[in-house]
Amino acid sequence: MSWWDDALHRAVAEVILAGALAGLVGVHVVLRRLSFFTLALTHATFPGVVAAAIIGVDILIGGAVAGGVVALGVAALSRRRGQDAAAATGVLVSAGFASGAVLVATQNGFSRDLSSFLVGSILTVSARDLATTAAVLVVVLAVLVVAARPLTLVGFDPAGARAAGLSTGAWDVVLLLTIEVVVVTVVPAVGTILALSLIVAPAAAARLWSARLPVLTALAVVFAVGSGLAGLWVSARWNVAAGASISLAAAAILAVSWLRALPGRALRAGRIRAARI
Repeated sequence: MSWWDDALHRAVAEVILAGALAGLVGVHVVLRRLSFFTLALTHATFPGVVAAAIIGVDILIGGAVAGGVVALGVAALSRRRGQDAAAATGVLVSAGFASGAVLVATQNGFSRDLSSFLVGSILTVSARDLATTAAVLVVVLAVLVVAARPLTLVGFDPAGARAAGLSTGAWDVVLLLTIEVVVVTVVPAVGTILALSLIVAPAAAARLWSARLPVLTALAVVFAVGSGLAGLWVSARWNVAAGASISLAAAAILAVSWLRALPGRALRAGRIRAARI
């Protein structure tokens, strides 16, 4: 029997790959304050999954298509004058999830078939899932490295980006679609409901340790991979849901990082009050 024939070995490889993906894109999600958008994507994949199951194609393809539509819709609506991204995201995700609920109501047996998609089933990932995650990791890493300067400039200085001749709308779409691809890819590991925690919590924790983007990114990847491995160990040790264990591990890392940062914040606040007196 080869190493890949063991379900636990495949699960370990998947959490490492998925954790690296989540950490890389999570930094941009946290710094650009796109947590709500990411949450919306995890829900927006639902109608695509249901539709894919009905017509008999891979449910991840359906989730990717639905998420891509929402990402492009948010990018288009948020650029309209008087329309902010949060409102556009809320409208689209509500409509999408409602569509999925309607589709489920017309069919039988979906609650059982889609449960692993909603909460994750990392112990059943296949070699094909691992290959997909690895390929997406390579592509996402290449995109973030090549587009590091324009993404950073558009995110933190839109006026400067426009002055430099960059299309802020186009680069926003690149980032939103990259987030969407990562969300769909990590679904087999933690499911649509818990994917947000693996993407946001490690990056938020890393931000409490460093303000430098390279260091922040490295820490986010380490924390995300660590959350995945710790959650998988807890799952195997005490026979609890892997997706939930991974999410709780990520939340624990964020809580520890926040507690560690409290004394420094209190000291800075005291110095500011003293300077004002």
